[in-house]
Amino acid sequence: MSLFRIVVGLLFFCHGASSLLGWFGGMMGTGKTIDAGTWPGWYAAVIQLVGGALVPLGLGTRSAAFLSSGSMAYAYFHEHQPERPWPLQNGGELAAMFCWALLLIVFTGPGPWAPDRLLGSALESATATEAQRRPSAV
Repeated sequence: MSLFRIVVGLLFFCHGASSLLGWFGGMMGTGKTIDAGTWPGWYAAVIQLVGGALVPLGLGTRSAAFLSSGSMAYAYFHEHQPERPWPLQNGGELAAMFCWALLLIVFTGPGPWAPDRLLGSALESATATEAQRRPSAV
């Protein structure tokens, strides 16, 4: 799961970086960037950049993946699906794949190689230790 999370997150990050920063050939290979504040593209690119950085780093993974998955669902149903019903017909394969891959990360978690996992374990053990120190009220 950690490798899956890292690869999906890095690919997602690349889309945001190309649209916002002009990296990797710019938006859709044109060398251009998207105009700031343009709805919905600029906001989607910000989510891609930030979510695409947090997911592979394993920081706030489930929340970042959930928001990112939702933005891809919006992209598919609002931008692609109205043209034609099937992803192969409307060019929405990438949005659909990112949506489902990120949703999988929401439910499976970040995997064993993630700061989220380590932080979660530390919080659970601290809570358990505190509960053991308190005398029972019964």
